[in-house]
Amino acid sequence: MCGRYSLSSTAELVRETFELEATPALAPRWNIAPTQHAPVVKRDDDGARRLESLRWGLLDERAPTPSGGSINARAETADSLASFRDSLRHRRCLVPADGFYEWQALEGRRHPFHVRRRDRAPMAFAGLWSRWQRGHEIVDSFTILTCPPSHLVRPLHDRMPVILRPASWASWLHQETPLDDLRAVLVPWSGDEIEAVPVSSYVNRADHEGAECQREVAPPVARQLSLLPP
Repeated sequence: MCGRYSLSSTAELVRETFELEATPALAPRWNIAPTQHAPVVKRDDDGARRLESLRWGLLDERAPTPSGGSINARAETADSLASFRDSLRHRRCLVPADGFYEWQALEGRRHPFHVRRRDRAPMAFAGLWSRWQRGHEIVDSFTILTCPPSHLVRPLHDRMPVILRPASWASWLHQETPLDDLRAVLVPWSGDEIEAVPVSSYVNRADHEGAECQREVAPPVARQLSLLPP
């Protein structure tokens, strides 16, 4: 699962990382929550990448009202479910992030961890988007694909967002990429570039923002050694 994530990188770094033609107007987002608008990267018909702000929570195009929505879609079944199938085949996007949050329940408390690259560089989650329209009202929304957890995330949750490697970004965005090639990249992250860092419980509330959300704290007393460096 991915129920909260961050994109606090500078606008210039996001432009360079995702090879955007212009520097986007971005403010740091330390605690992006469902139903909020967040930036995603799409591909134009001419191949250029652009950043757009979409609502997090994929809306079913047949829904009577633009409420609710799926914040996550299981990578293993997205192609077999009507609510995700068309988006997987025709409306894919990259979701820029510099980390996501998961919580570990220990001694009656929920302890947050920020899962991120060790070098703090931006990364891209595999995303799908859709357009809901009734008359003149249009809502573009997105969801984040999830997969089984890596060994790092497993103590925290049984799902994690699909983190796409930069080499696969172009094919993920390209309209003509075969379905089998898409499935091949929907796998857990492997490698030691990712770390899970215990952070302040300030992030527990979805309406909290700011750098305090990622302030590092001491590991929980009943620590899970698999999350800590040797």
